Amino acid sequence: MKAWLQQHLAALVRAARRLTDSPLSALLSILAIGIAMALPAAGYLGLDNLKALGANSSSVQQMSLFLDTGANEKTRADIEKRLEVLLPGQWRFVSRDTALRQMEANEGMAEIVASLPKNPLPDAFILEPGNADPEHLESLRATTSAWPGVAHVQLDSAWIERFDAFLRLGRLAVHLLAVIFAVGLIAVTFNTIRLQVLGQAEEIEVARLIGATDAFIRRPFCYLGVLQGALGGLTAALLLFIGTLALAPPVSRLAALYGSHFTLHGPSFLHALALIASGAALGWLGAQLSVRLIRDR
Repeated sequence: MKAWLQQHLAALVRAARRLTDSPLSALLSILAIGIAMALPAAGYLGLDNLKALGANSSSVQQMSLFLDTGANEKTRADIEKRLEVLLPGQWRFVSRDTALRQMEANEGMAEIVASLPKNPLPDAFILEPGNADPEHLESLRATTSAWPGVAHVQLDSAWIERFDAFLRLGRLAVHLLAVIFAVGLIAVTFNTIRLQVLGQAEEIEVARLIGATDAFIRRPFCYLGVLQGALGGLTAALLLFIGTLALAPPVSRLAALYGSHFTLHGPSFLHALALIASGAALGWLGAQLSVRLIRDR
């Protein structure tokens, strides 16, 4: 076991030395890998921020339960108990008198309200569910509509469905982009390792003559692919972090102009680890495809 670890450590050191022997070529390869990984990762990050922005919008999540005009205190209390079980802390009651005062405060509505013989508005419950999934909201609407004393449930489900369809389309486009750039990353690693193999053909032949196995010869090249991929993933995470820092202030100012408080979220530590691990795995795959040349020579 100790000898196996020493062999792999020595191969890793040789791979790192090959990177430092040609720093410009290694830097360009790592940048190419980092940019290729950063583009689909930025798409995923953008969709996550867009989803969070939609979740913060009350127009997306808000649902109104209008009671019968003849509903009494007992009916209202019964609905309150049901809501406490179904959506604890995610609703508020708006009495008919409060709703009328709010309408009267709107510009041009004071005279209209004053001319009314009586208050035509019903009591209402405003629901703000934490889960904005269209299927969940539609199920919630169907459930609350069947409650005694509820006259109408208002939900802008069409807007929510359009927003959800846009997110689904965006995810599909980002998935396709990720596959395309993953193939490109493998191709970059394959070509880099292939040039390394061809450039050290004589050294490989000498190593074979003194008894080196194909696995021993291939191991440093595989680690070279892993190192390049991992550093490319780290570069992608840094690019996303820098981009988020640059875009966060103007995005916050734009949201403030629309009366919203939204902060652009950058990649988390786990996202950065996922990028590094993905880059290392794709680099290893490209290297594996390339070092087959050694066995086939």
